Amino acid sequence: MTLISRFSATIDERANAPALEFRHADGTLLRWSFGDVAARAADAAERLRSRGLAPGDRCVVHLANSPLFIDLFLGAFAAGVILVPVNVLYRDRELGHIVADSDPALIVTAREHVGLFGTDARVVAAEDFLPPLGPVTRRSSAEPWASRAHLPDDDSVPAVIIYTSGTTGRAKGAVLSRANLLANAEHLTAAWRIGPDDRYLAVLPLFHVHGLGNGLCCWLLSGCAMHLIERFDAARAVAWFGAFKPTLFFGVPTVYVRLLDLPAESTREIGSGMRLFVCGSAALPAPVLEQFRERFGHTILERYGMSETLMNLGNPYDGERRAGSVGLPLGRVEYQIVDETAAPVPVGTVGQLEVRGPNVFAGYWRNDTATAAAFRGGWFRTGDMAECSDDGYVTLRGRASDLIISGGFNIYPREIEEFLLEQPGVGEVAVVGAPDRARGEVPIAYVVPGGALDHDALRAACGNALASFKVPRAFIEVASLPRTALGKIQRHLLPPWSPE
Repeated sequence: MTLISRFSATIDERANAPALEFRHADGTLLRWSFGDVAARAADAAERLRSRGLAPGDRCVVHLANSPLFIDLFLGAFAAGVILVPVNVLYRDRELGHIVADSDPALIVTAREHVGLFGTDARVVAAEDFLPPLGPVTRRSSAEPWASRAHLPDDDSVPAVIIYTSGTTGRAKGAVLSRANLLANAEHLTAAWRIGPDDRYLAVLPLFHVHGLGNGLCCWLLSGCAMHLIERFDAARAVAWFGAFKPTLFFGVPTVYVRLLDLPAESTREIGSGMRLFVCGSAALPAPVLEQFRERFGHTILERYGMSETLMNLGNPYDGERRAGSVGLPLGRVEYQIVDETAAPVPVGTVGQLEVRGPNVFAGYWRNDTATAAAFRGGWFRTGDMAECSDDGYVTLRGRASDLIISGGFNIYPREIEEFLLEQPGVGEVAVVGAPDRARGEVPIAYVVPGGALDHDALRAACGNALASFKVPRAFIEVASLPRTALGKIQRHLLPPWSPE
């Protein structure tokens, strides 16, 4: 079955079942059934077509989490339009690049953000383009949502273009097909046992592949109930968990760190009703996993994915969820760890991680050069360094571009970072390479204090536990680490260092 037929089957079977909750800005709690969701989607598709959008046209969506986003997501499927979700924190420079690159026929944003796009005639306010947030007249079946597209139900066609976070340069548009989205949702609902009885508390931004490809698609495939949050706020987390009583939660490391600040009685109560906590988009420090297990009574399931591939690996639902590891292949995903010549490396040896499977995209939007460089012999070159254990668990060792070569020795920043996070006074840390005349590069640690920080003690601890060439040359205290919206550290934005 195809993506649209699978989603339609769920909607038909669960037409009267609770599907979506969202609290309006005025405080009203809005609720929709799956039939309501389908009706709004069909209406959005008609509005896209009436605006002149044809199959293959792009629609940029610059919106915070809202049912309006979901209307456009499903409406675009029915109209054959390619959705281009954009980070709501982006401003002139980032937005200008994505609009120029994707060349959309329509740009939908919030009314207060229309001015970010200048005088572009393609821009409309979502509040004016779509019906108000409330139920619309429901059709007798969800089938019209799929059939009204008047298109072949072809899963090879592009569904969304996700622009990479651009941590090292200009963002590229990863073109994900309907088949990619379906394969990913099938992998995750099976691996994580997501079903109609689950209750999913959705706090991650829908403009990112984590919230969109994992959250929305697993919701639509499984038929579970979802409470959508506009943006995560730790101060309101206890109320959200208490009112909705979720069983399923997807987060990033920064979200889990903030949840650890909740009162002990709240963490126990939240944990008692939960089935599964999942983490991704950035490395989860082992101490956070251990503290969360102690406080909430759950071991977070860490997984690994990318904008270009959706999800590749994950710790098992049953079995060991190993701290620091991203686990085993999901579904039909295959992986290999290779050296510079593409030869597989021995177990326990660090190499470059490559993947292939039905979840992997075909290429970047209008960028044949980048696409060619991203693949080798049918394998997608993730750019991540990794090693595999004897029992098949994969551990990431950082980006290949983050590799520090000091005096001919390879240094993987994540190894040093994980050790430093275990030390007193270290709240967050990022290790990068700095130029050195004698050794080429040396490691430097940027530390966000989590208490009193003793540089000499840190240096001594590193010297006792790590090879001498891995000991950071300097420990630089910073108020915060520059991160993307999903928590990835932007190392190139850290302040430069030079020896005194």
